[in-house]
Amino acid sequence: MARNPPSVDLSPEALLAAYANGAFPMAEPGSGRIHLYTCDPRCVFDLERFALPKATVRALRRSDLVIRCDTAFERVMRSCAAPRRQEDHTWISEAMVHAYCALHGLGHAHSVEAWRGGELVGGLYGVSLGGAFFGESMFVRPDAGGTNASKACLAWLVGRMRERGFRLLDSQFANDHVLSLGAEEIAAADYMRQLREALALDVSLA
Repeated sequence: MARNPPSVDLSPEALLAAYANGAFPMAEPGSGRIHLYTCDPRCVFDLERFALPKATVRALRRSDLVIRCDTAFERVMRSCAAPRRQEDHTWISEAMVHAYCALHGLGHAHSVEAWRGGELVGGLYGVSLGGAFFGESMFVRPDAGGTNASKACLAWLVGRMRERGFRLLDSQFANDHVLSLGAEEIAAADYMRQLREALALDVSLA
């Protein structure tokens, strides 16, 4: 894992340049100091092989979740930043919220949201550049009837990416949750090759 000096430029141009070179920002819990990171191996989703478990698909067909895109970007990002447990600390700082909202205004950051009865119960957000989508974070509120909501958002995102001709869905660091959804780890060199190919595409998520 590589870490750059703490003074990171969060302008839209600098953020997009970082993503184009395989890096992504995270804030230190507590201090809010932001660094750029890379990782080897890199965690990605195979768009062609992605499929939710059959039991999850059946549950989603019976659910009353409504999936939308880009109707509540800041709310999704702040929900992702909220502590999941009392001891949790977020890597999404206030400066990052403002920076990604600016990217959203330029059409490069997107949210996928799950709504139930008019209430936001799950979602994810990330950055779109060329034919690559860099997934940043997701959240779910099972207490509000959002069980499987983040999975529904991910499935919607994959379907939209397939339709629009995207090539790469980046999940950055591996964790048990994304691995359980079918993500896989690849070498950084393979990731950079896939990234270059994806960046050459002229496609849009919107």
